[in-house]
Amino acid sequence: MHGFLGSKSVGLLPRTSRVLNADVSTVALKEPAYVVILRDMPACRICTQNYPLDQFVSGNGPRYQVCVRCAVDNDLVDREDTPQLYSDDLVKERISLFSRRYRMWIFVLFGWFLYLTLGRGIELWSSVFLVVLIVSTLVTPVMHYLASARFNAELAKLTP
Repeated sequence: MHGFLGSKSVGLLPRTSRVLNADVSTVALKEPAYVVILRDMPACRICTQNYPLDQFVSGNGPRYQVCVRCAVDNDLVDREDTPQLYSDDLVKERISLFSRRYRMWIFVLFGWFLYLTLGRGIELWSSVFLVVLIVSTLVTPVMHYLASARFNAELAKLTP
């Protein structure tokens, strides 16, 4: 396939896709349908955000390429028909989980920033602060690795 941009010839690449045979009936059609999976992530028609394909509502017409959040907000789908929708409480719990996971790294980076900008001028406290930063820099990756199993378990509980 070739096209023209002004007076220049431009080679266009065809979009490749895979067609999967779905054994689950859709909400709109109530019968098995073919699902087309593209290489790139589609964008919602309403909010224009990119999401994975499992975050879209199936159907034709006004439901076509609409994410779950916009479909519920615009009354295209009931909340009970969308199990992949993240409720506001679930979003707050997931943000809390991720903030607990990465707060040690932020404290270490903030500590090094404070030490390099302000902490070198104080006689006794600069050496104590440096020792604490070195120990916390060495301990943080170990603690992060050891807590990864618990984090993944809690994240699996909070994933719809």
